[in-house]
This record gives sequence, structure tokens and C-alpha cells, in this order.
Amino acid sequence: MSTTETTASGIGPVEGDSLYNVDNPAPLIEAPRKRTKKTPRSTRGNFELAAWLFMRLSGVVLVVLVIGHLLIQLVLDGGVSKIGFAFVAGRWASPFWQVWDLLMLWLAMLHGANGLRTVINDYAERANTRLWLKGLLYTATVFTILLGTLVIFTFDPNIR
Repeated sequence: MSTTETTASGIGPVEGDSLYNVDNPAPLIEAPRKRTKKTPRSTRGNFELAAWLFMRLSGVVLVVLVIGHLLIQLVLDGGVSKIGFAFVAGRWASPFWQVWDLLMLWLAMLHGANGLRTVINDYAERANTRLWLKGLLYTATVFTILLGTLVIFTFDPNIR
């Protein structure tokens, strides 16, 4: 059979015909890395599983928090024209709204940092580059979380 001919199933020939035939249309794909006796055991435990679960759960909670925030701020409380210093001062006088905004801040920052950590792991090829990028990411995340938390809890509406 030539390389331009196709079989009755419409599938053309594939390299490694011994792995492929009409009865078994999917070629055998080997694992990218096989474990050997020299391969070190992973010391990371289930961190990646926990990070994956966190992304899914925090995403669901963030959707509820953000949509609730937008509905309450923009629809029920009169829209963007009412949002100002006095509006925020009135909101943050209530511990409920402080906790609501704190949860949004923390979850959004940790969710985003976890996503960027995954991108850095996937695309930064050199270990040194990964180290520096993740160091910058973690520093920015901690700084933003600490500063945002400080602002939410120390906000003074009587500032002059």
C-alpha cells in the first residue's frame, strides 16, 4: 500500500505498522518518562493535587463572591455613581463586608498566584529562571495580601 492510499475505514498508513492496524486503530503511546532504580522518589507528596483542588474550589467561591459583590454594589445599592470614599467607609464599618472583601482579596491573589506558578513551571525551562520568577511571584503575592489586609482592617473613615 502506498503512503497516499487509505483503507476502507478512511485511515491512512501510519509509521510503525506493527503497532497499528484496523482492529487496533490507536497507536501505542509510551509514557514520556519511565521510572528506573535511579529515578528519585518524589518528595513533593500531594502538593500538586492540593493545588489543583484549590484552583477548582477557590474558583467556585470567587464566582459567588464576585457576582454577589457586583450585584450588591452595582444593582442593589444604586450603581457606580454612588461608590465613593463615604460608600466604602460605610461598607467597611461592618465586619461582614470586611470579611467579604478580605475573602475576595485572599482567594483572588492565591488563585492567581497558583495559576501563574503553574505557568512558570510549564514555560520557564531553566531552574534558575523558575526560581527567580517564582520568588518574584511569591513576594508580590505576600506583599499584596498583607497590604490589602492592612488597608481593610485599619481603614479610618475620619482621615483628613
